Amino acid sequence: MNASARRITPWHVAATLAVVAGAAIVLLAMGRVPICECGYVKLWHGQVVSSENSQHLSDWYSPSHLIHGLLFYGVLHLVARRQPMGLRLVIATVVEAAWEIVENTDTVIQRYRDATIALDYYGDSVINSVSDIGFMILGFFLASRLPVWLSVAIAVGFEILTAYLIRDNLTLNVLMLVYPIQAVRDWQGAL
Repeated sequence: MNASARRITPWHVAATLAVVAGAAIVLLAMGRVPICECGYVKLWHGQVVSSENSQHLSDWYSPSHLIHGLLFYGVLHLVARRQPMGLRLVIATVVEAAWEIVENTDTVIQRYRDATIALDYYGDSVINSVSDIGFMILGFFLASRLPVWLSVAIAVGFEILTAYLIRDNLTLNVLMLVYPIQAVRDWQGAL
């Protein structure tokens, strides 16, 4: 890959930050809480079945967002290889920010509650959504620097780890959101 394709200019950085800020503003306008209603911000919240899940800087769903970054880098490398990496980063950030907004609509929140084990899920705090976008950006940068096999190993490793520890991961999350399977829901609820 030539040097210009790897370039990230100040414009790309500014555009990426503007997308993140825009997403935060939209989420606030949608009525999302800025931080956990508990009144504080934790670096890590490891309890899945909790009103504080998806309210702090990181949680068991942070690896899913890192995987988003690995995947977005891979897809954009295939379809937009000639574009500068900075532009691909902006595109990936727009996609992730759009997902964070859609994920926090009443319709999708209710879908999570109806189709998955997330009965107490009321949406993400804004700081959690911004952090989720940050994890995607981290995954994007990791994929841009690591060999493909290592990016794949990281994604598979996180999927296995979170499936084992919390009985959920990116694959199961998408499956249960799109096509809920009662046997999977029962297995997840047995935790």
